[in-house]
Amino acid sequence: MFKAGYACYNEIIRKYENEIKGAKVSVFCGNGKNAGDGFVIARLLSCYGADASIVLVDKEPSIAEPLMYFEQAVNSGVKVEYFTNINNEMASKNQTCDNVKCNNFTESNFIIDCIFGIGFHGRARGAFNDAFKAVNESAAKVIAIDTPSGSNATTGEVCANAVKADFTIAISTLKYAHILPPANSLCGEIKTVDIGIPNDCYDSDYTETIEFDDVKNCFSPREKNSNKGTFGHQLNICSSKKMFGAGVIATQAALRSGAGLVKLMLPLDAFPLAAAHLTQCLFEPALQTVTGTFSRLAAGAVKEQLKWASSVVIGCGIDVNDDTKEITELVLKKSRVPIILDADGINCINGRISIFKEIKAPVVLTPHPMEMSRLISKPIAEIQGNRINTAKAFAKENGIILVLKGANTVVTDGEKVFVNLTGNPSMAMGGTGDMLSGMIGSFISQGMSAFDAARCAVCIHGLCGDIAAKELSQRGILVSDMIDRLGALMSEFE
Repeated sequence: MFKAGYACYNEIIRKYENEIKGAKVSVFCGNGKNAGDGFVIARLLSCYGADASIVLVDKEPSIAEPLMYFEQAVNSGVKVEYFTNINNEMASKNQTCDNVKCNNFTESNFIIDCIFGIGFHGRARGAFNDAFKAVNESAAKVIAIDTPSGSNATTGEVCANAVKADFTIAISTLKYAHILPPANSLCGEIKTVDIGIPNDCYDSDYTETIEFDDVKNCFSPREKNSNKGTFGHQLNICSSKKMFGAGVIATQAALRSGAGLVKLMLPLDAFPLAAAHLTQCLFEPALQTVTGTFSRLAAGAVKEQLKWASSVVIGCGIDVNDDTKEITELVLKKSRVPIILDADGINCINGRISIFKEIKAPVVLTPHPMEMSRLISKPIAEIQGNRINTAKAFAKENGIILVLKGANTVVTDGEKVFVNLTGNPSMAMGGTGDMLSGMIGSFISQGMSAFDAARCAVCIHGLCGDIAAKELSQRGILVSDMIDRLGALMSEFE
């Protein structure tokens, strides 16, 4: 408990060094073990020079260890305040110290949330609910210790009025509340602090975050005597007359992320439109329907192109009709190289996911929540409320790699599960998924396994969004801005 409190104190000082000394800091505490961390933090901040006080939301601690740190804080001169009027009687009868006040937190510069820890579930009762509301209505900066109070650490669910933090300090490891909606939206910036818990103390069935160093280790230096064939042949079966840009984006992303040769196969009418934006790829115009989508008569040409490919991206902007469904099924059944199935390609197999049992090649499926909802006939809210288990179960049952897109994208092969922490709301726009598919295909073409390619692409894709948003704005970026920064970003992985 002391290690946790001390580590959190150090992190608070690191982040707010220029603001915390002399500031009024209210440490809201419940009566469980998370409160013990708060008592340690309050005493250390007081010693540092902050005007720190403990706000007891319920009652004084009764558990031995938190009680010890409470008494240490009080004896060192930390003020104790009671949150509720009901507790005013307790304040007047308090025999522990003579520096007890009531409801003196409204002018706080900082509020540190130590009301509940990882054991919270359900809803907050009485004074706790009132305290949550008071914290959220305060103008103070809110720092949550471990998880924001009112969030379920295991499921990511939240109760009404759950605390919304500006900064959350996760003790030892991230919890699901930090990465799953809706709780992840309450955490603000997140920092994990190590308190010395060994890795073998954790359940083996854990979820990992995609870490920069792990991504970097998936790349190897390019050999001096390489040629364009060394880095693979990527086939993008994408676009239609009305959505030619999808194939353009996927192809630009593949080129910028290092594929040796990229060929865009697209309907005839989309060819001149796409060619106006692409100069470095190969083109394979295909027979089309009267509406400018792939025709089933293009099947023979598709089979020939599959022989050339090292990876295949299919679905971006192809539209959904009987012809595109037939072409999608052909690619899934005939390809002997990894397939990235995205967008309309996913929609083309709705109601026919049994086709995965017939596929010989690795498949990376990249649905957003609505596409996932159509695939498994479950409401989006149910999927979003159980993203990790939903993705893992689907991947395992169908023998594929699933990339469930959205904030904190989930990547799983049905056994291992990774969650991505890069990216931001600026990426919630059309075309970012096409870019991601192009990158996954590119990394596969260059020799990565499909699973590693998916993990790496998701992380780097998010980093592109972060860089573009920082340099421009979250509202004002385009997918092309992300692709423009992709080439330079790849230098970090060489």
